[in-house]
Amino acid sequence: MDVDRKSVTKIDSGFVKQYDAHVERQHKKKKRLIRRLALFTIATLLLFGGLLTYHLNQRAVYADKREQYEELQQKMTELNQKEEDLNEEIQLLQDEDYVLQIARTNYFFSKEGEIIFQIPDNSPSY
Repeated sequence: MDVDRKSVTKIDSGFVKQYDAHVERQHKKKKRLIRRLALFTIATLLLFGGLLTYHLNQRAVYADKREQYEELQQKMTELNQKEEDLNEEIQLLQDEDYVLQIARTNYFFSKEGEIIFQIPDNSPSY
């Protein structure tokens, strides 16, 4: 059948030339459409790839910041507790009896007529 087609000659008329030009235009249109779709697909894939990369980077940054925030919150809680302890100690240091008690225990401050004996804390070495 293919052999029979090659032996057939085309009619050289205006209609055939016009039809061939129309077919050629349609073929070029289809080629341009395919090229535009391929270009659009590539651009879309690049855009989504960039957005995905940006999103993943932002998630990693967020996770780091969240961890840092939690560490700082814990440190702040510890510092607030330390502040409360120090404020309590300030209140106690304003009491004269407490200051005298600390002086007696830590610095061997004695009352008048009192004798202090220092007992070693170490166990005997024999």
